[in-house]
Amino acid sequence: MSNRVCTVGLFVVLLIWPLTNVGAAATIAAPKKPHTKSHHITETPSATKKMARAKHSTRSAAANTNSSSVGTTKSSKKSGKRSRSYERFYASSFASDQAEGDNFAGEDPVVRAAAIDALGNMNGTVVSIDPDSGRILAMVNQKLALSAGAQPCSTIKVAVALAALSENVITKDTEIQLGKYYRVDLTTALAHSNNAYFAAVGQKLGFERVSYYAHQYGLGELAGWHIPGEHLGTFPATELDSRLGGVGKMCSFGESISLTPLQLGALMAAIANGGTLYYLQHPNSPEEIANFSPKVKRQLDIGPIIPEISDGLSGAVEYGTARFLRSNFVEEPVLGKTGTCSKNGTRFGWFASYAYTEHGRIVTVIFLQGGRPTFGPKAAELAGHFYRSLYDHDYFSPKSPAVSMQSTGPTSSGINQ
Repeated sequence: MSNRVCTVGLFVVLLIWPLTNVGAAATIAAPKKPHTKSHHITETPSATKKMARAKHSTRSAAANTNSSSVGTTKSSKKSGKRSRSYERFYASSFASDQAEGDNFAGEDPVVRAAAIDALGNMNGTVVSIDPDSGRILAMVNQKLALSAGAQPCSTIKVAVALAALSENVITKDTEIQLGKYYRVDLTTALAHSNNAYFAAVGQKLGFERVSYYAHQYGLGELAGWHIPGEHLGTFPATELDSRLGGVGKMCSFGESISLTPLQLGALMAAIANGGTLYYLQHPNSPEEIANFSPKVKRQLDIGPIIPEISDGLSGAVEYGTARFLRSNFVEEPVLGKTGTCSKNGTRFGWFASYAYTEHGRIVTVIFLQGGRPTFGPKAAELAGHFYRSLYDHDYFSPKSPAVSMQSTGPTSSGINQ
């Protein structure tokens, strides 16, 4: 009997004790939640680093969207359940002999010095042009500048935009549906280099019209007038296989096209001057400068549509893919277009631009090649250094006519030296 009473008493104590201590227990410690796997990254120092690396990887992937389509080598690393695919590059982004062997006796010394300083130790070339005459003011790393060229990447979008506007396929304000709730116009597409937009525009144009305008703008033909060593870029005679993206991939990434810095520079010069496509000339002596005479290749009927693309080219520099330029130069307006892609283990970085100032214009194309440090925004950053140097040397300041003629030759107009 006593054992039974003890048992009942113990049971009552065990039943009542937790209820009388709920408040006290709650004030001491909250019950622990069972451990579950989370996909959120907390803001601890180590997690912040992980998040930064993740963002960097995302940006790298976006910059190389077309890498898999051009045969670059891919490999993957696996650690437990996590895996990451990354692109392997074999070319170097750096060099120390870029200007070796250049013939610069007829170049503008201020422009050449600025180009060399801007390029620094990057493996690339800088070509600067007077858009009102076609005179090459500086060409650093002439071996690369005159080579057979490379895939134009997103710089091809400039030619595609001009073609589409010429054919009334789009206007500046035409919005293309790219998703259920996502529409893009030309200005935004140029500023942010929207691939889907230009793929859609290319498909609307069709290969025949894309090819026609590409040749009108100088692709697939020599850009220079008897420039020794200049090689020819290529524009294919047939459309890219549909399994590789077809004309849409050609118009968004420049797939299957080879463009030279001189060809891109000549087209940008025509945009800067209102529609005159000049043969580019590279004087080799003071005498050739004194006797310089511009040579027109053809007149392009793009004058009325240049304002349609200008906001997009300006937007690229102000807030888009070329905004790194503004970290070095903000004094004068600059319009331009970047390009980034890779092929066979080499990454290409393009930036074609022109400074549009009160006292004239100057066109500059920077082309880089190498590995991971090479991409279009880096070329834009270097262009900022270039324009900064010109500005600091009063290049954009008004000069007397006598000084201008002595520097550029009697028939050159626009840029003051």
